[in-house]
Amino acid sequence: MTQQQALEIMKLGRNIYLTGAAGSGKTFLLNQYIKFLKNKEIAVGITASTGVAATHMNGTTIHSWSGMGVKDSISDKDLLKLLKKYYLKHIFRTKVLIIDEVSMLHPHQLDLVDAICKIFKANPKPFGGMQIVLCGDFFQLPPVNRDNSEIRFVDQSEIWNNMDMKICYLDEQHRQKDDKITQILNDIRTNKTGEHTLQDLRQRYNKQITGFVKPTRLYTHNVDVIAINNRELNLLQEKKKYKYTMQVSGGKALIAILQKSCLAPEELFLKKGAIVMFVKNNFDQGYVNGTMGRIIDFDENNFPVVETKTGKQIIVHTTDWIIEEEGKIKAMIRQMPLRLAWAITVHKSQGMTIDAVEMDLSKSFVQGMGYVALSRARSLESMRLMGLNQMALQVNQDVLEFDKDLKDKSQIAMQDLENLSLEEKDEKQKQFLASITPKAHEKKVKAMPGQTYEETKKLVLQKLPLQKIAKIRGFTEQTIVSHLEKLIEQGEKSDLIKYLQPAQSERLKIIKAAFEKTEDSK
Repeated sequence: MTQQQALEIMKLGRNIYLTGAAGSGKTFLLNQYIKFLKNKEIAVGITASTGVAATHMNGTTIHSWSGMGVKDSISDKDLLKLLKKYYLKHIFRTKVLIIDEVSMLHPHQLDLVDAICKIFKANPKPFGGMQIVLCGDFFQLPPVNRDNSEIRFVDQSEIWNNMDMKICYLDEQHRQKDDKITQILNDIRTNKTGEHTLQDLRQRYNKQITGFVKPTRLYTHNVDVIAINNRELNLLQEKKKYKYTMQVSGGKALIAILQKSCLAPEELFLKKGAIVMFVKNNFDQGYVNGTMGRIIDFDENNFPVVETKTGKQIIVHTTDWIIEEEGKIKAMIRQMPLRLAWAITVHKSQGMTIDAVEMDLSKSFVQGMGYVALSRARSLESMRLMGLNQMALQVNQDVLEFDKDLKDKSQIAMQDLENLSLEEKDEKQKQFLASITPKAHEKKVKAMPGQTYEETKKLVLQKLPLQKIAKIRGFTEQTIVSHLEKLIEQGEKSDLIKYLQPAQSERLKIIKAAFEKTEDSK
């Protein structure tokens, strides 16, 4: 399936699972759809299972967005906190939820997000009736189990088969430049690795990469990465060292997420001659996430000057990583978009395309690790292989079978799309947009919140039932409850709290039951 076909299906309002090989353009397509939705003033939840993936779309982690955090269980106290503070109010307005790198979520986590959305949107449909766009690749590294228990993939969640998803399997290649590396990756994905695969890889065993820049080294363990980068920096003859400290603003929890996920370090030490890698996209400046280069100088303001592999010289300024909700910045970190790049871990390399890469896969310890490492290379000639064990080229048998099923379902989705006339496509898209486009009164609430709260208060003072107030105002009961909470925050008391207590109590019972259900399904 092409990117254009997948985009057309998304615009029809169907729930989607978007997948494809590394370099097939999944993140690019998501950003295209996000742009489309924002142009229509449609509230979209932009999330990913990892902070690294989230920053590629200026989003947040699904853990933060949903409120489930990183805990394995949620206490009654946590649930009460969610209800009382209502910091999940963005869920009410969200019409489309995007979760990138969903394949790295545990099954119970996706079920938990589903349960939270259902409760807070008061809708029993999957994810509270929102359009869901899931994106991932099960050939990437699987979810990490802290207790070393059996690996369970997100498709084993209860909600997965209840979403009526269309499968969009992208089969174009936008990253690798030569057929050999693409063929090796396809061999791994189709479980057809053999002597021919090893023969191609042997061509790059301990072979130097042409070009002035040293390759980034990929290692399976972080201890090797830290040691190599520190050693290489200290080996440089240049004595003068420049220090860049990360600046932060916003909520502590969100800042912590950005710091943990961002590949730029909190403290960056650079010297003239240091090998670096850009860790953010900036097309205007001429670099993307993974572009390699060398520090050749520092300008009068101590900004580093990087010369890339192509010979382009870039004066690098600090850049921002942000978490946005409804167009508002909730957290931000500011740092040089660089990191020392003599070495990084295979896990950290996910989502990157690296100009020159050296990898040691002799200590690969999980299926899919070799695929992730090899798919970072732009071409076979741009990589150097230092070691390879048997685990490196293995993939999970369940993943292989599931991938074949996904391809078959993607073909069906393509055929269904082709069977629609242009008029039918236009009509379906119009119906979908009409169902999720903000109504006039919703825009008015956003523009004049104080006035709409006061209108709700007048009806409360008449001691009308909550259901009737909602009907008169043309809102849901949940929206009316949010109005009451805002009035209480502003100092209003009267009888407002009486409306909140039963609503919160009942919803707490439902949420608790939902959490217990997902806990049992782990």
